[in-house]
Amino acid sequence: MIGRGEAMAQLQFGVIGHKGRMGQALEQAIDEARHSMCIGVDAGGNVGPLAGQCDVLVDFSAPDALSQNLGAARVAGIPIVVGTTGLGEEHFVMLAEAARTIPVLQSGNFSAGVTLLAHLVREAAARLGPDWDIEVLEMHHRLKVDAPSGTAKLLGEAAAEARGIELSANMESGRHGQTGARGQGNIGFATLRGGTVAGEHSVIFAGPEERLTLSHSAENRMIFARGAVKAACWLIGKPAGRYTMNNVLGL
Repeated sequence: MIGRGEAMAQLQFGVIGHKGRMGQALEQAIDEARHSMCIGVDAGGNVGPLAGQCDVLVDFSAPDALSQNLGAARVAGIPIVVGTTGLGEEHFVMLAEAARTIPVLQSGNFSAGVTLLAHLVREAAARLGPDWDIEVLEMHHRLKVDAPSGTAKLLGEAAAEARGIELSANMESGRHGQTGARGQGNIGFATLRGGTVAGEHSVIFAGPEERLTLSHSAENRMIFARGAVKAACWLIGKPAGRYTMNNVLGL
């Protein structure tokens, strides 16, 4: 394993969820970056006994496995990057607790472009008044199981943070039938699924007689895998705490 004081050479990655789409992309990205995958764990597997062989864990598995995976990283005393989507409030409590003893980097999206998009959304939401309605539109492939996507929520959180509101209390999604007028100050979400779309996200600011749209298109999920590998390399040697892709990009 690589110590904090050593030059960063070849790192040993533990990939949780390595047989999934993102896991396969991660394996390729790790190889491209000239690092190695020391272990790969999937549903039903236990990363705990093997985590000590790794420099860093990267988790793209399922929400119900997060507690076990964080525990393995804590016992091994190594950083963990979490890209699992569909997390609830209880999972964020787990992340905060783990970050007291190890470096934890969690994100709904590891693309540099999406990270910058969230930054721009935050800037726009802070500067445009409450008469500008905010809507988040996303589309993914037909096999995606959670909605809205982790990226859509990341963008919604950026807008909500800029306006000083809680997203969970000001979120509109799944509109159908006689919904009534749009809630003043709410952030809307629309979800599309189909084909093999890697990821399309737009944040629409709809003001009086004008609109501003900020968008990002992912052409291949390798951008997320490469971003996660970059984040993992960056996380090595950092003190215990919570980190995001903003930290990696210096935003």
